[in-house]
Amino acid sequence: MMDSSNTNLEAALLKKQNWALFTFMVLAWGLNWTIMKIGLRFVDPLNLVMQRLALASMVLSPALIWKRRLLPKDGGTWFKMISLALINAAGMASTNIGLLHEASGLSSILTYTQPIFVFCLAIPFLGEKINLTKVLGVILGFLGVTILYASKLSSPIKSSDSIFLLILGAFLWAVSVVYYKKLLSHVDPAIINMVQFPLGSIFLLIATLMLIGVSFSLTPIYIFSLFYMSTFGSAIASTIWLLLIKEEETMIVSTSSLIVPAIALIFGWIFLGETLEFYSLLGFLLIMVGIYLVNKPRL
Repeated sequence: MMDSSNTNLEAALLKKQNWALFTFMVLAWGLNWTIMKIGLRFVDPLNLVMQRLALASMVLSPALIWKRRLLPKDGGTWFKMISLALINAAGMASTNIGLLHEASGLSSILTYTQPIFVFCLAIPFLGEKINLTKVLGVILGFLGVTILYASKLSSPIKSSDSIFLLILGAFLWAVSVVYYKKLLSHVDPAIINMVQFPLGSIFLLIATLMLIGVSFSLTPIYIFSLFYMSTFGSAIASTIWLLLIKEEETMIVSTSSLIVPAIALIFGWIFLGETLEFYSLLGFLLIMVGIYLVNKPRL
């Protein structure tokens, strides 16, 4: 009886810890949209993502030395991690190229179609169960994101290519989520990022050298932006993301991340003077209801 009580208490504490980590992650990623847009004023998307991943690798290097004994020993796992690194690097590059040519609001909503792709992929590849409540939660959450940026969606689209790249970035993000859950969830999330960040930066460095050449800005604003994106947006938040994907149901974590664009809107209002209107509040409410419905069976 005592063992059962202890197990329940440990489970409850783990759940609270995961929600605390989730809160930090979505706040970091919400602000990251503003920071990315600022960073793109100084360098092109390929250089931005390459430098972001390279600096994130440096930030995580002490942890890699500390956890080096946890590095996989078999070639099969290394091949899977290299594949994941390439998928993530390609997805981030695709998203940032699209962000360069589109408004941050439109870019955000297109990127956060990711949970819809995860929803579709998790059923056949992970065997996760669905019910009407979860389906309704996904629909309401995505509807809320759409309403948040309805005014920006009504503006003329500058390039069909940039729209395609943003959607491609969302799809590749979803693929990486399901890929990790299916094939690499036995590997420590910190180890995954310690490996995929340097591999991704090398992959993008080669692409950058072949296509446009390396460039860097020494302006304080860019250096601060790069530091934030690398440390909080990548090294810390991405490790938390993989940890939550490992421990929680993939569709729940992925759909709950729909709150990020809502938080991005609030940061835009605070730091960029963007207007917070009635439809923005309505969209935020729909997202919160959607997250509640998706998580309801687990609350």
